[in-house]
Amino acid sequence: MPGTSDSDLSPVEPAPTDLVRALADEEGRLSAMERRLAEYVLGDVNAATSASIIEIAAGAGVSPPTVTRFCRRLGCASFSDFKVQLAKSAFVGLRYFRPETVTDTPQEVAEDIVTKAQAALFDMLRALDLPAVEAAAAALAGAGMIHAFGSGGNSSMIVNELQNRLFRLGCRISTSNDHGMQLMLSAACEPGTVVFGSSFSGRNKELVHCLELLKARGITTIALTQAGSPVAGAADIVIPVTLPEGKNIYRATSARYAFLAAIDILANLVAYADRPRSTRILRGIKEQLVLQRDGDDRQLMGD
Repeated sequence: MPGTSDSDLSPVEPAPTDLVRALADEEGRLSAMERRLAEYVLGDVNAATSASIIEIAAGAGVSPPTVTRFCRRLGCASFSDFKVQLAKSAFVGLRYFRPETVTDTPQEVAEDIVTKAQAALFDMLRALDLPAVEAAAAALAGAGMIHAFGSGGNSSMIVNELQNRLFRLGCRISTSNDHGMQLMLSAACEPGTVVFGSSFSGRNKELVHCLELLKARGITTIALTQAGSPVAGAADIVIPVTLPEGKNIYRATSARYAFLAAIDILANLVAYADRPRSTRILRGIKEQLVLQRDGDDRQLMGD
């Protein structure tokens, strides 16, 4: 471009680990021309990864040689290498570079959280595999021992909630959030044991290994996870919960509500499988809460 020389471009630097972040230039290292090129690329990263050097040069208002020098300035070996690195960076989290925020005020945030939770619950209900739920509840109700495996924040919470719901119905249940312990428990399981696994992504490799080991040993396994995932493929009974993830990276996943509802459905069916036993144990727990804490039976079953 007129009035532009190679001196406008800074020296070559080592290749960045995240090209999108380098293009964002949060530290202000790029020149005016470099920023113009960076802004053009970031305007549509997907298009840039498939565009030719001539198309990018024309779009940014620079010459093709300037684009080549810019790519080398960012540590890329060539324009082709630049596109490869750009595609990798965009793949691992472009939406985290320019996060979408559709809420701002407390009222908007509250409405967004609640409406997304409602949508997750109804989407789960519409797609619920009722035969699988029935089979899972029957297996849990008839188990001599239940192990519940989950790791990470969400699935750890889910399996702890399963224990919270089932112990009060007379089920023998333990939970584990540790991969090493899950492996040892899987190797030690005796006949009559049922193992329940939770994975929001369905890509928990350690859980897949445990489920495959358990299947080889003839131990019944249940998975609450995404349909068609590796975890689903390794389990005997699968309760699929597959919900789209929202664009707002600041909001906790609404799939948590769907998973919790699935746990409540299972627990309710387990309670109905042996109503006399469930009633007897629940009454005994409630009696102690009334005597030691509440004074009447109108409070929640536990805190």
